[in-house]
Amino acid sequence: MQSADLAVRPVAPVLLGQRALVTGASSGIGRAIALALGAAGADVVVNYASQAGPAEAVATELRDLGRQAVAVRADVGREADVLALFEAARAHLGGLDILVANAGLQQDAPFHEMSLAQWQRVIDVNLTGQFLCCREAVREFRRRGLEPARSRALGKIVCVSSVHEVIPWAGHVNYAASKGGVMLMMKSIAQEYAREGIRVNSVAPGAIRTPINREAWDTPEAYARLLTLIPARRIGEPEDLARAVTWLVSDEADYVTGTTLVVDGGMTLYPGFEAGG
Repeated sequence: MQSADLAVRPVAPVLLGQRALVTGASSGIGRAIALALGAAGADVVVNYASQAGPAEAVATELRDLGRQAVAVRADVGREADVLALFEAARAHLGGLDILVANAGLQQDAPFHEMSLAQWQRVIDVNLTGQFLCCREAVREFRRRGLEPARSRALGKIVCVSSVHEVIPWAGHVNYAASKGGVMLMMKSIAQEYAREGIRVNSVAPGAIRTPINREAWDTPEAYARLLTLIPARRIGEPEDLARAVTWLVSDEADYVTGTTLVVDGGMTLYPGFEAGG
């Protein structure tokens, strides 16, 4: 089983002077994205939902990189929290150039046993939460106006989706439905605002080594079963997503909008057909 390499690798400061908000940034994929954006030059608002300590630790790491950083609590499934989150971002950083809508959760159950509360909570955070954050980001970008010295784009949004925006997932109907919704929401927003210079894209992670899915990789037996689903024959690391996001929000990707960048080691390539089906 491969060991995780969570160190932030040096990158060119392609985001110098830009300001980013990363939701769900206190651990896992969100943490890696926040640190990668900071390493690329961005100041970062580190959003968290419940535990301040890990989020403050991420903010401290960012400040150690020479960036401005602040940890802000908000439940992205609540409109009032999202409005306060964006107000805090303006107060601390003066505005925003980048939103990474990463916050998400799972509440799994067989479909016939799934409660309305389980369905609603996952939709509230994973889909409605991204709607609320994307809406406020678009409003902020349009309020601020284009600043060519910062970026060629008026603003950049990356929605963190999942391979389960296209792969059905029995026992996780609420999660798969939320991610399928994120896909078409992202594309529709991108279509609506492309002419204004707002770029909207998604990244779709496959199996990534994070605490939320530890049971899928933390023993040799579990890891071996997981690799049967991944042609690349390794689990993804949070930094695999972070590098993809950093590129998507840079001017190097200025002609990219409305697309999902799948970061999955080939999980969406129907690995069961490797030997002819």
